Amino acid sequence: MRPLSRLLLASITTLALIAGACVSQQKTNGREASSSVEEVPNEGGGEQAAEQQPAGPALTPFTAPEGFVVSLPGEPQVQRQTVKIPAGNVATASFTTTLDGITYSASIADYPEKVIAARPAEAFLNEGRDGLVNQLKGTLKDEQAIELDGYPGKSYTVSSAVGEVKARNFLVGPRLYTLLVVFNPGIGAPAADGFLTSLKLVNPPPAIQRAGSVAADAGVDAGTAVEATPAPAEQPAAVPDAGTQRRRRGK
Repeated sequence: MRPLSRLLLASITTLALIAGACVSQQKTNGREASSSVEEVPNEGGGEQAAEQQPAGPALTPFTAPEGFVVSLPGEPQVQRQTVKIPAGNVATASFTTTLDGITYSASIADYPEKVIAARPAEAFLNEGRDGLVNQLKGTLKDEQAIELDGYPGKSYTVSSAVGEVKARNFLVGPRLYTLLVVFNPGIGAPAADGFLTSLKLVNPPPAIQRAGSVAADAGVDAGTAVEATPAPAEQPAAVPDAGTQRRRRGK
């Protein structure tokens, strides 16, 4: 695993909460589920089955002091910590609610700007996705490039032993947002889309300028591109001394 992937895993603090919550709290039809991915038989079909689907819990906007709003089904459990990395510190925070065996979580990781500026946004988002897949030991089912107020993001679904995971990542300035919903695919999560699309930014920072972006697009590390020394300009041919030219004419 690349070093940046390890940093991403260390900063996404919700994963431990999600794994513990899904394994210990998920219930199926009022009894403790032996596995969070246990398949539930489909009783009925067509319009009758659609009518039996629960409407899902009501979502209430939650305003985080870190500068964003997200809608959750209840008051979240909050966890904050700082992760030390060679380039500085990464401040993280997670906001997690578990209801009816479904876990909703929004987390942030604030990186030093030089860490973000050194890589293309797409590479950073891909490593965030891969880090989550590896941490959950899951399988990537689908993904799609998305945006939030012009900031780049990625939407994807992961199948894992702790359940189906719908996730969204957004890179907003030096901050990585991660929204997750973990649920039993046999039961579903009716409020998942409402939660995942509820993120609103409050006074977001400007996008970070990435030096050496052309070189980065060509597969060259941005830091290397910035440090490269340009080739010296071609020097003009030497001009003979004027006195030498007069002596030659006098001969």
